[in-house]
Amino acid sequence: MVISDLRLPGKSGIDLLRQLRQDAPDTQVVMLTAHASVESAVDAMRLGAFDYLEKPIGSPAELRLVVDRALEKRGLLAAKEQALRTQDSVDALSYGAETMQPVVAAAERVARTDATVLLLGESGTGKEVLARAIHQQSNRRDAPFVAINCAALSSHLLESELFGHEKGAFTGAHARRQGRIELAEGGTFFLDEIGKTRAGCDKLLRVLQDRRFERVGGSRTLAADVRWVAATNRDLRPGDGRGNFREFVSSARSVPHPLAPLRERREDIVPSRTP
Repeated sequence: MVISDLRLPGKSGIDLLRQLRQDAPDTQVVMLTAHASVESAVDAMRLGAFDYLEKPIGSPAELRLVVDRALEKRGLLAAKEQALRTQDSVDALSYGAETMQPVVAAAERVARTDATVLLLGESGTGKEVLARAIHQQSNRRDAPFVAINCAALSSHLLESELFGHEKGAFTGAHARRQGRIELAEGGTFFLDEIGKTRAGCDKLLRVLQDRRFERVGGSRTLAADVRWVAATNRDLRPGDGRGNFREFVSSARSVPHPLAPLRERREDIVPSRTP
């Protein structure tokens, strides 16, 4: 993104904005000026400026908030572009392996529904590829596909990444931040390695079951309009002694067979097209 004064040496901010719209149309631009006028504000917004601020700005926090909002918008646009770019190019799930036939058939059936889906299989078997294929064949294909690896984050970081936070929720939270669930609005959210989620993720269980959540440090309840797809490399069914995700697992529609590793489906190892 770009933060620019309206008056620049040798060029106006409006000229710069016009050039950015031509050369880098995805760039979010915030215009600053001590010489505000209705005409310049209208010109800036007509050319696609994200915001138009009059100097002096109230505080650094005010500018940070505007920047955060601009970057959130850019993230949403990027996610939508990715969804549109991939919707017509679904990766092949199999090239004829017999063990993958029931998996592919189940994925095609469940993609037409809005059901929560649980995918099983060893690490590296292509669970995220399968999740993307389900998304691309669903009625949510035009909305974002957002993925997060539950095993890679601590409980605190996972909570902030998923739900976002309000200004002042913790040290360093200088402005409100949307979480990934909000960025996936209307689309599909993929929770990879959900079985390795750190302890203390009651909020994750709640949003999976009730589809409602609050940002960290917030009190307003938000709706989670996403389709959940989760993946794990270990058995999470009731009776396995783990227990935390029993209700979620019992309500999810599991793809009937775990994804087999490539060593068991050598038909899916195809020659590279790269010379």
